[in-house]
Amino acid sequence: MSKAAALTKVLAVLGTNLVWLPLWTTALFSLFFFLAEHQLHVDYLIPAELFPFALLGGALLIWAAMRARSRTRLIAWTSGLALTLFAAGQVVAMVTGLASGETEPGGWQQAIVLGSLAGYTLALAATGVAGILLLRDLFRRPRP
Repeated sequence: MSKAAALTKVLAVLGTNLVWLPLWTTALFSLFFFLAEHQLHVDYLIPAELFPFALLGGALLIWAAMRARSRTRLIAWTSGLALTLFAAGQVVAMVTGLASGETEPGGWQQAIVLGSLAGYTLALAATGVAGILLLRDLFRRPRP
């Protein structure tokens, strides 16, 4: 295996794990709380709080996909969609006053912010799946 191929694989593995980290963390904290308190509580804000990891992971995945010339469009689109939805939710929260507490939670403002957060989480999962597909392409054994 050449150094270039090894670097591409390392980038893809790191990127995929960083993209999945916010989703795994949410699931693990929910599981731990369920086992301790016997109640299901899901902190749906964890993926947004761990956005820097997802952003770095998406960038690494795009880099790896470009190097491998595989799944570049899928990874770029899903990463871009996740970034756009995350930013849109933040902007709406700031403009409507939800972020500062000027506006009471609830109503159409909160519905838009939570909708963008849900869309961001789904786009992040799609980016993670695209990363897994890229890993499958990279680690596929050549057929004789």
